[in-house]
Amino acid sequence: MAYGFDTLQIHAGARPDPATGARQVPIYQTTAYVFRDAEHAAALFNLQEVGYIYSRLTNPTVAALQERVATLEGGAGAVCCSSGHAAQIMALFPLMGPGLNVVVSTRLYGGSITQFSQTIKRFGWSARFVDFDDTDAIEAAIDKDTRAVFCESIANPGGYITDLDAISAIADKAGLPLIVDNTSATPYLCRPIEHGATLVVHSMTKFLTGNGTVTGGVVVDSGQFDWSASGKFPSLSEPEPAYHGLKFHETFGPLAFTFHGIAVGLRDLGMTLNPQAAHYTLMGIETLSLRMQRHCENAERVAGWLEKHEAVEGVTYAGLPSSPWHDRVARICPKGAGGLFTVALKGGYDACVRLVDSLELFSHVANLGDTRSLIIHSASTTHRQLTEEQQVAAGAAPNVVRISIGIEDADDIIADLEQALAKAAG
Repeated sequence: MAYGFDTLQIHAGARPDPATGARQVPIYQTTAYVFRDAEHAAALFNLQEVGYIYSRLTNPTVAALQERVATLEGGAGAVCCSSGHAAQIMALFPLMGPGLNVVVSTRLYGGSITQFSQTIKRFGWSARFVDFDDTDAIEAAIDKDTRAVFCESIANPGGYITDLDAISAIADKAGLPLIVDNTSATPYLCRPIEHGATLVVHSMTKFLTGNGTVTGGVVVDSGQFDWSASGKFPSLSEPEPAYHGLKFHETFGPLAFTFHGIAVGLRDLGMTLNPQAAHYTLMGIETLSLRMQRHCENAERVAGWLEKHEAVEGVTYAGLPSSPWHDRVARICPKGAGGLFTVALKGGYDACVRLVDSLELFSHVANLGDTRSLIIHSASTTHRQLTEEQQVAAGAAPNVVRISIGIEDADDIIADLEQALAKAAG
């Protein structure tokens, strides 16, 4: 039977515990698992049998979460890890090598820009930043050493919506996987695989968990990419020395990337998600659709109010008819434009600082996707490492604050902004 999203967000990956009948997924707080016998252990280590070896690799609580997120995204499988940043490295790890590059959008979370522009150089990888509204520039940036294309579905911080259909067409033409960070949209608002994405990554810390309690990341594999077609992805298509010459794509087919992520990525990088964090995220996902509906309703109302305020220069929310990306909402995010956007103040940098310091209901934190309304001045925090030119390109100019609208009463959110904007203007 084909279940709807609201049913799957509760039931996917969750079955009554066979030993106790426990209805909620237990927290399997264990490091290791007892093998039936020596033959069973050998089969597990040879990847001839699926099971639990050691919690750096696999854990039943984490496995339930992997199945749930993969199901909601429409993927073949998923690998959970310790954070959203870990998920990005995990996604690139089987694809990249020294001298190779990834073509990425300029509209990314500031930490991702730093990770791609600075940190991955230590692996000998490089990133080419392109305005993803300029499809000619994307095609021009791709060369024989490009191994992936990367963007966000709803970009942090500005709430910009990427035309995933156009980007996936370019990636397909080049024979490259498209990796989409779907953190801000969640699979409730956008399912990138349906728009041609090969891999989907999340910082589960944000909307998926939804309560600001734990960090976590996930890589979802569409199972639809032919890793053996071009010879560009030897980690997946060629013999793996650590497993006696096993070829992941030949052996595991649509689950090649997922198995590689566990058997090599988690084994050697060790970016493991702990079972208690997985449990919190499983519980959070149970109410994902309800929360996202309220996030979107509140964001649309608050953004519309802010757009008319005399102290405001502009609002980036794609759900507003005035947004240049408004026409993408119905096609890419048909259930709503999310709860994230930026606000530019006429008073500039100083007014932004006064606004942040004057709010009472809002929390000034380096997070988003919480049930609570959150705010941050990106130019002085999350995007501080960037040049002003990079800040502007990323949608985090000095006169801009990022707002993540929560699920509180919209009237209370507006009232708090109203009193704080009056102080900021003063």
